[in-house]
Amino acid sequence: MAANYPPVSFHFNVEFLGIKQQDVDTQFQSVSGLTVDIDTEEFAEGGENRFTHKFPKRSRYPNLVLKRGLVKDSAVIAWCRSAIEAFEFLPIDLTVKLLNEEHDPLVTWNVVSAYPVKWSVSDFNAEQSEIAIETIELAYNYFRLV
Repeated sequence: MAANYPPVSFHFNVEFLGIKQQDVDTQFQSVSGLTVDIDTEEFAEGGENRFTHKFPKRSRYPNLVLKRGLVKDSAVIAWCRSAIEAFEFLPIDLTVKLLNEEHDPLVTWNVVSAYPVKWSVSDFNAEQSEIAIETIELAYNYFRLV
């Protein structure tokens, strides 16, 4: 573990389980949204005016946001288009793997029942020399560390 500490955050891949994908479908520029928040409920106790008690209610997971260079032919985009254009949602699991220098997983997050809720392409601007970036936003139930 000492050789891999601290791990770098730029060497990772994303695998969509249940979608026949190409190498381009595992390579993303960035992944964000691997976050969990616990909602709490406050309870005011009679006679205790210094504080309120806080009790945990449920976990909340924000959308997972994936960014990469625009891909012309992609099974992942076909899955997204099916949901967005035809309103045919097929939730799938996916994994996000943080990799070491030998491309072995250091940490793996299993994202459960993800489905697309947004797809966008970056602005086109003839005054800037930038690649076109597509963004895929996925809602999901929860994730767990494997």
